[in-house]
Amino acid sequence: MERLVSHRQKLRFSPSSHYHRFFLHLQGQYSSLGKLQTKKLPLPLHPSYKCYPLLSFCSTSITITTPTTVAAGASPARLHLRQNFRLLSAKVEAEMASKIQLYSLATPNGMKIGIALEEMGLEYDAHLINIMKNDQFTPEFIAVNPNSKIPAIVDPDGPDGKPFTVFESGAILLYLADKTGKFLSHDPRLKWETIQWLFFQMAGVGPMFGQFGHFFRFAKEKCKDPYPVERYATESKRLLGVLEKRLEGREYLIDDGYSIADMATVPWVYSASNHPESKAKLEIDSLPNVTAWVERCITRPATAKGMTVCKLS
Repeated sequence: MERLVSHRQKLRFSPSSHYHRFFLHLQGQYSSLGKLQTKKLPLPLHPSYKCYPLLSFCSTSITITTPTTVAAGASPARLHLRQNFRLLSAKVEAEMASKIQLYSLATPNGMKIGIALEEMGLEYDAHLINIMKNDQFTPEFIAVNPNSKIPAIVDPDGPDGKPFTVFESGAILLYLADKTGKFLSHDPRLKWETIQWLFFQMAGVGPMFGQFGHFFRFAKEKCKDPYPVERYATESKRLLGVLEKRLEGREYLIDDGYSIADMATVPWVYSASNHPESKAKLEIDSLPNVTAWVERCITRPATAKGMTVCKLS
């Protein structure tokens, strides 16, 4: 059987996507394709980076990627297959070029952006970056975020109409709020209150809760000294006390309603509350305003959905 000649830029996409199901359908039509083989990379990147994950059908007789030409006298079935691949490639690029591309994992930092995208009603493709497998250190991801941290986004329609990359979760929240005009008040006083509480999370809640969680849950056997646990637990409880006072008489952190400050903070408090030992150590049950606020936030349908984006199965 003649080998199809492939373009040097090979099509990449997640094996969990509907494109994968399309290939499985083709495989059922053309038994000669053999078993579907995938090399699952952590992305695809936005087409502007010209860096696509490889997927191909492989057998002893044929390897097909994104064909541009076929041998003379190719059968109608193979010509049909070539056309389907071309259409699929064009569809992938067109869809990626019209949606925000999110590269993340459902950690507290990652959840923030899943929540924002869902609450703001933005179209996006989500690509899981498994930090336990060091996906964040691949050249493909470093092209998006040179700091090798999740989350990051590529907006195909940036401020100048060209693709624009944003990393750091607080910066992404501000960028998306500015882009949509949502969840960041247009009133100057309320706007800056929101930004203050966003930075309260970025500079306080995130780092302190993160260090507390590391030493209390993950480094128990490596670090027997009680000092780091007590240091970070004490500071985390102090920050929770600040939140408790702020939420007195308020439904959300800002008076005009749910905002990017809530989106940034609630994943961290929820994650601590969702772990019984951490919850007890931080005495979260003694904070009725914080507890009610967490429940109020996570029962918002869009927020609940956003918290599951890029979740490990």
